[in-house]
Amino acid sequence: MSTTAVGLWSLAADPIDKIPAPHIEYTQLSPTLIVLGAALIGVLVEAFVPRKARYYAQVFLTVAALASAFAAVVALAAGGYGTAKAHVAAMGAIAVDGPALFLQGTILLASVVAVFTFAERRLDPEVHGNRVDSFAAQAASVPGSDSEKAAVKAGFATTEVFPLMLFAVSGMLIFPAADDLLTLFVALEVFSLPLYLLCALARRQRLMSQEAAVKYFLLGAFSSAFLLFGIALVYGYAGSVSYAVIADVVDGTVQTIDPALAGTMGNDALLLIGGALILMGLLFKVGAVPFHMWTPDVYQGAPTPVTGFMAAATKVAAFGALLRLLYVVLPGLRWDWRPVMWGVAIVTMLAGAVIAITQTDVKRLLAYSSIAHAGFILAGVIATSKEGVSSVLFYLAAYSFVTIGAFAVVTLVRDAGGEATHLSKWAGLGRRSPLTAAVFAVFLLAFAGIPLTSGFAGKFAVFKAAAEGGAGALVVVGVISSAIAAFFYIRVIVLMFFSEPKADGPTVAVPSFLTMTTIAVGVAVTVVLGVAPQYFLELAGHASTFVR
Repeated sequence: MSTTAVGLWSLAADPIDKIPAPHIEYTQLSPTLIVLGAALIGVLVEAFVPRKARYYAQVFLTVAALASAFAAVVALAAGGYGTAKAHVAAMGAIAVDGPALFLQGTILLASVVAVFTFAERRLDPEVHGNRVDSFAAQAASVPGSDSEKAAVKAGFATTEVFPLMLFAVSGMLIFPAADDLLTLFVALEVFSLPLYLLCALARRQRLMSQEAAVKYFLLGAFSSAFLLFGIALVYGYAGSVSYAVIADVVDGTVQTIDPALAGTMGNDALLLIGGALILMGLLFKVGAVPFHMWTPDVYQGAPTPVTGFMAAATKVAAFGALLRLLYVVLPGLRWDWRPVMWGVAIVTMLAGAVIAITQTDVKRLLAYSSIAHAGFILAGVIATSKEGVSSVLFYLAAYSFVTIGAFAVVTLVRDAGGEATHLSKWAGLGRRSPLTAAVFAVFLLAFAGIPLTSGFAGKFAVFKAAAEGGAGALVVVGVISSAIAAFFYIRVIVLMFFSEPKADGPTVAVPSFLTMTTIAVGVAVTVVLGVAPQYFLELAGHASTFVR
């Protein structure tokens, strides 16, 4: 009896012994792991650290984690993982190559700068002797309720925004590096869910903030569903979710067919519909027309520090994922997706520029501006060349710092109700506060692509790549769109410097060292990348080869 039992046991144990242990290259994944680990520690800080010490603990932890993760990215790049040692890590899930490291470095640097605006507590007047930030005192309280008033009086602060931000950053780091479709989807959800929450946490105008979050959540859920459905169809076509395998099936170089999927593998309808649905999910995150409807409402309603962070970092991550999908998975379908992307790019550039002219709110104007910029970046994506990749990488790095700096300036202009975002309130700002208006003018000129700013260098790079890639007509549309966009940027500058300030106009709050650092870094990057872009263009050029 016992012998039989032992025999049964050994038979049952044999298959378990044969399950291979996963092979994870922890060093090469260290930037993401550092940020994720810090996010988990941030959750524990919320649980165990006394309320009065949480703010300082969270700010220190967040900045230290992001800086350490950036150092890890630099170390990997210096170790050759962006060029000679580029490979696919984590059993085929994550690519460690030039574009991934460049985009991860950009996201981390932009996030460090954005954290300072999250941590700003000098702009609003003190409430009951407590300094307050841009976020609701108690997120769970109904706006205007007694519990909210009690939380404000007690000096509560929603320091959970810092771990939420770290979770979002960790998802953004994986998103452009994902090398299979399931990792792509998981990364999308990891960075989207914290952003939905962050959008709902504004201290002022909480109802508008919550409305923005609900719109973002509902439309984001739709885009995630499209993406997931597309992944299912592409899996049915290729029999795999791995980028390399799908690319091989598209090219016709894979002959072995999975018996379970023999009926569907190689069915071009599945590939075309699935690829289109995945593209829709990514274009939603990029904010391209016609998937842009959420952008102006969310940018306007979300707390301004969150808007700046989201506008910069999400675009970098989403464009990175889009580049990898089109250049690694679907190069064999170039003749199918290029005409579609042409149409999307043209409509996005023109719609963003034209609709922005009608806007009367600074944050909505910057939202439509970001839509137009998505169109300009798509011109570089369509180039389908190494120069196209490097120009997109450079543009994303330049754009992210200008965006965070511009939204940081928006937080400074205030009246009794908080931020004064209506354009009429900005009239005469150049006379009230010449320095603030001058800094904002620098950012607007960069958005417009005026020479000697990073915006000009970025636009020149993507348009040059597009023209060399045979998309000359697209460049003409891009230049026309830039001219239209320049009109409303210059209009704001004229309003600030050549209008009489109103007697009851807003004041410019004096920020702490944190926001001043954010704005100073934004101006410095804008000027340096505009005056001497060559080194950074070469850096992007070295980082422009995807591992396959």
